[in-house]
Amino acid sequence: MKLVVAGTGYVGLVSGVCFAEKGHDVTCVDVDEKKVKLMESGISPIFEDGLEELMQKNYAAGRLHFTTDYKEAYRKPDAIFIGVGTPEQPDGSANLNYIAAVCRQIAENVEKDCLVVVKSTVPVGTNDRVEQFIKDFLVRKNLHIEVASNPEFLAQGSAVHDTFHAARIIIGTHSALAEKILREIYAPFGLPVVVMSRRSAEMTKYACNNFLALKISYMNDIANLCELIGANIDDVARGMSYDARIGANFLKAGIGYGGSCFPKDTKALKFQAQKVGYHLRTVTAAVEVNTEQKTRLFAKASNRMISFSHLKVAVLGLAFKPGTDDLREAPSVDNIRLLLKEGADIYAYDPAAEQNFGRLFPEGQHEKGSVTYVSDYDAALEGANLCFIFTEWQELKAIPPERFSSLMRTPLVYDGRNLYDTKAMRDAGVEYYSIGR
Repeated sequence: MKLVVAGTGYVGLVSGVCFAEKGHDVTCVDVDEKKVKLMESGISPIFEDGLEELMQKNYAAGRLHFTTDYKEAYRKPDAIFIGVGTPEQPDGSANLNYIAAVCRQIAENVEKDCLVVVKSTVPVGTNDRVEQFIKDFLVRKNLHIEVASNPEFLAQGSAVHDTFHAARIIIGTHSALAEKILREIYAPFGLPVVVMSRRSAEMTKYACNNFLALKISYMNDIANLCELIGANIDDVARGMSYDARIGANFLKAGIGYGGSCFPKDTKALKFQAQKVGYHLRTVTAAVEVNTEQKTRLFAKASNRMISFSHLKVAVLGLAFKPGTDDLREAPSVDNIRLLLKEGADIYAYDPAAEQNFGRLFPEGQHEKGSVTYVSDYDAALEGANLCFIFTEWQELKAIPPERFSSLMRTPLVYDGRNLYDTKAMRDAGVEYYSIGR
């Protein structure tokens, strides 16, 4: 089929590339001319395992196209997928301005019957509003435009794999025609399809992300209690994982969740509930626990140190999770901001996120402290007074405990991802603090 994808962020670009890989003719639309030229040259604007290779392959095969010319792109496709951002506003609600802009462009330029599919995470009821908005601005009133919900369930760092091996495809529609078209689009993927109403599909996305955020915050809460009563959260999680009712995923304690989905979606669902007069107590608790958890290690270090002023602080890992360069709601951002205010000299290493982090914290002096980016973890650890670990990169997990004691001036490590065995670190002469152990 001839498909158009509006937006080339995580949702749009990954979806477009994967649709092309399955044989569809796909045009990805973005307003950023530089970004389009970058993608045409074979460079992905986001770091995601396997994405750039598939992008290059399908562009060379003529199945994948990039453009800023939305007027031409929206003229005669079979389906248009909307994958633009819905960023969080100060009150926690979702900003739908990008959705509205794309809908108006579609309405004013489409020349044939078409299916419009909303993949972006949107408040419940948005697809109804999208349908009406397109009708309001439709230039050719004789056209039949269907609107369906098709939320994505991608995990950053494994988004390509998740697209090809999804647990299910959610289709939200009241229309047999829209269902038929979407089933045809997804047929090459060979995945289970679950059909429901548009509002149920929108709610399913929020319900899934909020449940996973709840699970993470619950484990972090239990981990904090473990520290106080002498239990080990790793043992507790392992014991829990054998219970089929609980499952083994999302039981790992740490310094909180981040990224583009969980923080935004928990606040958005909380806002939607408040609008209809309902208080989501569990979600509110998850948000509160996560906010406090992010800087828990900084609080521990503050109690241990007299001052951070002029200390060399090694920071290993900047991205909110391994496999991505995304810094949205990353714990590293909050902690480094606090460390700089206290006069620390940061030496930071991350295998993927350095460039993005440099836009937030350019190398050099900041407030009372400074930021220096290094090319490997040895350079960060060399002569350091203390070390913070914020991302569970595989190469960081492989650091021998003796490396900390041999390189650091004072082997004092605050590990927000529980990467190392506590006894091994202690035996290596490292003063080691982690979460829940």
